[in-house]
Amino acid sequence: MTKEQKKVFDIWWRLLRPHTLSAAFIPVFIGTVLALEITSIHFGLFGAMLLASILIQAATNMFNEYFDFKRGLDTKDSIGIGGTIVRDKVKPEIVLNLAFIFLGVATLLGVYICMMSSWWLAVVGLISMSVGYLYTGGPYPIAYTPFGELVSGLFMGLLIISISFFIQTDMVNLKTILISVPTSILIGAILMANNLRDFDGDKEKGRRTLVIILGKINGIRFFTGMFVATYVFLLLLIFLNFASWWSMLVVLTIPTAIKAVKGFIGKSKPIEMMPAMKLTAKTNIQFGFLLGLSIIISHYI
Repeated sequence: MTKEQKKVFDIWWRLLRPHTLSAAFIPVFIGTVLALEITSIHFGLFGAMLLASILIQAATNMFNEYFDFKRGLDTKDSIGIGGTIVRDKVKPEIVLNLAFIFLGVATLLGVYICMMSSWWLAVVGLISMSVGYLYTGGPYPIAYTPFGELVSGLFMGLLIISISFFIQTDMVNLKTILISVPTSILIGAILMANNLRDFDGDKEKGRRTLVIILGKINGIRFFTGMFVATYVFLLLLIFLNFASWWSMLVVLTIPTAIKAVKGFIGKSKPIEMMPAMKLTAKTNIQFGFLLGLSIIISHYI
């Protein structure tokens, strides 16, 4: 790969915002391995669900890129993996059209999933894609309200885990819903980390995110509480026999979570908080992988 080709690749890779894609593939992984307790895995459905989820998340990121540019939130001085339009001079229309292409491919994958399971999922899929667009698009973007963390957690966590389980088993049970809660919280924490980094800029632009309403210090406390709630809730599930003792493997991720929290304390510049953002996404990946692994181990042992 030449230097110029690598530069082009880096631009488009940043547009996907890869650190957020864990919010797409981890829930599919967890929902699918949960199905092992009931049936064998249909890998065609798993692959289609995984790719569709990643495409919808990537499209959501592109809508975010486009509409933040249109509203003047992104400038050439903005800190973060976004800013492809303002820094790399990619035409806004290309970003928007690519987002719709990604949704189109996800729709085709959704048709296959519906043919193999239930057409009721078409309604759920359309709602999910609409939320992806309305997250930063439309007259009242969800991302500019205090409900961003809740919406992202519910749709990228609970909903994707439940759908991934359903397409394998034709059902959704209480255990699946409960197991999805810790992952949903961590996905919300990824957005919370992003909003903590962007606190000053978002406040100046008039956004009303949860962090802005709480204030920076209380926002960090809430962020810390999200991690605490994640581990405490899973521990409760273990004691109630909704999760096996193998799930205690997730305690190995606690040091990463602690580093993520410390990465925000005493920091004021967005560039200083970038490592904490990446550590938050890393915690989600590690937690989700170890939780899924514990489910697999408990099934075969």
